[in-house]
Amino acid sequence: MGSKVLHEITPLSERDCFYIADRRKSGFDYPIHCHPEYELNFIQNAAGVRRTVGDSSEVIGDYDLVLIASPGLEHVWEQGDCTSSDIREITIQFKADLLPDALLERNQFESIRRMLERARCGLAFSLPAIMRVYNNLIALIDHQTGFRAVLELYEILYELSVSDGSRTLSSSSFARVEVHSESRRVAKVQEYVARHYSEDVRLEMLAELVGMTPVAFSRFFRQRTGRTFSDYLIEFRLGIASRKLIDSEQTVAEVCYDCGFNTISNFNRLFRKYKGFSPTEFRENYVRRRVIV
Repeated sequence: MGSKVLHEITPLSERDCFYIADRRKSGFDYPIHCHPEYELNFIQNAAGVRRTVGDSSEVIGDYDLVLIASPGLEHVWEQGDCTSSDIREITIQFKADLLPDALLERNQFESIRRMLERARCGLAFSLPAIMRVYNNLIALIDHQTGFRAVLELYEILYELSVSDGSRTLSSSSFARVEVHSESRRVAKVQEYVARHYSEDVRLEMLAELVGMTPVAFSRFFRQRTGRTFSDYLIEFRLGIASRKLIDSEQTVAEVCYDCGFNTISNFNRLFRKYKGFSPTEFRENYVRRRVIV
């Protein structure tokens, strides 16, 4: 596409548990980027800023808190329509080994493990959750060089992990994250879709695959995933399509048919409905945010 995502080299040293930056600013000018470290990013007084994480693009309100736990997931906050001159941004970056698997497998860390799994696609927290940890964030800044700071960070992650209302941002297919449902039937369907998304995937066929009637399967899938199978399939295909649009030079038509859509008009309609842009606009906007590295 003529440009690539900036791979940021963070200030986090090998001897530190985390890096924290507390900035007062009046604007955003850093390009879209990614890095191997996990990142918790808090923004205050920035209503109108546009936040992009993977193939998700949203305008934020006065408060925004996002956790990203995937090394290759592109993200950026852009000025958008924000006119505030008193923006506060607190960025916390830490390596995955701060929470090793041996620790996350313990019962007491179960909620944090689940949260980090979801954060592989980027995780936005609700306003009540943000207010729940606001004082902890301020305390973390005060204690950032001591042992208590590590406990404070653990406390923040725990409180966020048990808070309601968090939302995943990027589609898993765009983020290249394998989703493993605890339901064997749902997992079987997800594995099938991942292999055959470019083909004609019918609900009746999948219902037979898991030994259910179509009606029972539709009800079961929605209960277990919170969405209809049709929405799941469309979102999966659109995630793959979004990735192809920014990582390849295929035409929109080629991407459309490669991802299992039958007509260009239907592809354009669904893309705009789910992403807020046409495929062409999405590609142009993404390339504009990139830099040559």
